[in-house]
Amino acid sequence: MFLGANRVKTTIIQTLKAEFEALNMKESEVVDEFVVKVSNIVSTMRTLGDTVEESYVVKKLLRAVPLKFLQIASTLEQFENLDEMTVEEVIGRLKAHEERMKGHSEPDDRKLLMTY
Repeated sequence: MFLGANRVKTTIIQTLKAEFEALNMKESEVVDEFVVKVSNIVSTMRTLGDTVEESYVVKKLLRAVPLKFLQIASTLEQFENLDEMTVEEVIGRLKAHEERMKGHSEPDDRKLLMTY
């Protein structure tokens, strides 16, 4: 492989790492949408030869969630060993929390009444 190709790969990996660190889940975003973004970046980094530890991705997922997931993220951080947790476990728990919260959200018309 050419020296220039290695430099390009290194630069791309650095850019992807910065993008990964800056990534945060939006309040309106669902878990699946956010996970696709994270997975794409991690997959590309690994394809380019970077070693991305599972625990690094797990911790990032929990740091990047919006306020509506703060309780579940805090619980996982306090009571689970994040170094041994898999990304799939975290995604499953976030999705379970998301599903549970769907039944407890306020109807839109009630939100409108509260703004007056």
